[in-house]
Amino acid sequence: MMKLPRRQFLRLAAGAAALPALPSITKAQAYPTRSITFVNNSPAGGPIDVVARVIGDRMRVTLRQPILVENVTGGAGTIGLARAARAAPDGYTVSVGNWTTHVANGATHPALSNILTDFDPVALLPSNPMLIVSKKAVPAENLRELMGWLKANQKTVSVGTAGVGTAPHIMGIYFQNAVGARFQFVSYRGAAPAMNDLMSGQIDLMIDQTSNSMPQVRAGNIRAYAVTARSRISLAPDIPTVDEAGAPGLYMSIWFGLWVPRRTPKDIIARLNSAVVEALSDHSVRTRFSDLGLEVPRLDKMRKTRSEDNESG
Repeated sequence: MMKLPRRQFLRLAAGAAALPALPSITKAQAYPTRSITFVNNSPAGGPIDVVARVIGDRMRVTLRQPILVENVTGGAGTIGLARAARAAPDGYTVSVGNWTTHVANGATHPALSNILTDFDPVALLPSNPMLIVSKKAVPAENLRELMGWLKANQKTVSVGTAGVGTAPHIMGIYFQNAVGARFQFVSYRGAAPAMNDLMSGQIDLMIDQTSNSMPQVRAGNIRAYAVTARSRISLAPDIPTVDEAGAPGLYMSIWFGLWVPRRTPKDIIARLNSAVVEALSDHSVRTRFSDLGLEVPRLDKMRKTRSEDNESG
């Protein structure tokens, strides 16, 4: 389930990246003539919000128009998706999200929109693995000790999530199976409020996106035990992988992306895609994402995927 949607997204987004230069028509020359809205269906301050603001701030230089981030929360993200899906297909409303909001939510919540029929992809944005993190008061120095503590205290342990069916929730279920225990999951309206309660000690544990957790790990506000990837991240080489730490195979990486309402003209999608490519090529943007533990996608790999798809089709 996790691999197929990402592969399909890569192929479709690569198609946007590979669109040939179109004839100079009035509509293409005019767009954009006013501000563009990124609809984020999660709260301000969370991982999606940060990615949207970093990429949007650089895209405005290329597009020469402001890019506003509108946080539309509720319904586990379905309300924000519906808001974007029903917008005019003119390039002025863009849906920004990730694997949770645009894939997993459709399988766990009543959908007000359909990502496959209501949207066209614009571009793949950076991705990041997750971190197993706890409040500072947890008496465990490494992942094996943490797993033992969790099993011994499972009746009172509380694990925060960004909502039912989100990546932190799904990874929490995988992790509790690895531990052989049952946790009490506490659902929040996004990763940012969950992180606030973890730092204040209101909950014990989170499996959270690197981009959201690393600033707090660096500040000493929470403790990190392992990264959900096959290799350590350059941002924090001292944090072991789940394989090294005692939970082998517990992998998950969350990708981000941009979409527009279906039937948005292809020249407008190409214009937006070009602005994303330029933004992701900017050194300051890449540095900012790297500092958050985010990996910028390789554009040559995206184009290769599209080329192979055309040859096989």
